[in-house]
Amino acid sequence: MTGSALQRLYALFVIEVRTRTVHILGVTAHPTAAWATQQARQLLWHLGDQTADFTHLIRDRDAKFTAAFDTVFTSEGITVIKTPPRSPNCNPHAERFVRSVRDECTDRILLYDRGHAEKILRDYAKHFNTHRPHQGRNQLAPHDDPNVIPLATTGMQRRQAVASLITEYHRAS
Repeated sequence: MTGSALQRLYALFVIEVRTRTVHILGVTAHPTAAWATQQARQLLWHLGDQTADFTHLIRDRDAKFTAAFDTVFTSEGITVIKTPPRSPNCNPHAERFVRSVRDECTDRILLYDRGHAEKILRDYAKHFNTHRPHQGRNQLAPHDDPNVIPLATTGMQRRQAVASLITEYHRAS
């Protein structure tokens, strides 16, 4: 009887610091420079005209982030800034997201394979962007409109999110 071995998976993500919106770019067991560069191209293609809203990319010094990776962003007028070596405090938004996704999601579920991990992380990013409150945004989720005043309601609806790991509550209509 043959069994499959456990493997480490790597996720590449980007956070829009102003809004705290998270984009899951991809998951792989074997990250390479070519893979990271392709994920960057796909992000900019997906963002389309919104790319003009971005001015800077802050990244660590991982060897997978090559000159080709940086060129994807600089060709769109985005300045690439590298954090100093071994200084996670220089990219606190990314570090906070990693802590949140681990505490609330990946440490609580067995991920079967790359596709399953990518689905769960995309589900979590959707929850993170549309429902999870952020202190730096006055308890608003990244996609909440700060100009909308919520109306008082009498009931609440409950919804299970991220493989039933998280319970979301919404006002009943």
